[in-house]
Amino acid sequence: MLDGPVKKRLNGGVNPLDARRRWFGSFFLIAAIGLTIWGQTLLRDYLLKRPALFVVYWLAVFGCVSLAMLLALLDIFATRRRTREEQRRILEDSFSENPPKNADD
Repeated sequence: MLDGPVKKRLNGGVNPLDARRRWFGSFFLIAAIGLTIWGQTLLRDYLLKRPALFVVYWLAVFGCVSLAMLLALLDIFATRRRTREEQRRILEDSFSENPPKNADD
């Protein structure tokens, strides 16, 4: 019988930490896109007349992009770690003296 992370994935469950990390990553990416569009269209003249605000505004855009990239990297590392652990568990189960029992037995 399947248990642990495999069963959770097959049932459509997502690790809450992964979901939160992905939601925050999506939020920062959408915020960066929105700020870029606004900065290039609606706020362009306003920002060009105020150099200090211009710098602060684009630093905020850069911060949103950086946070989205950082969260994406963290997600990659977490996924790789979980995959490696699962592969190790499967390998250990495959070569153990007492193989896991099937649901039909």
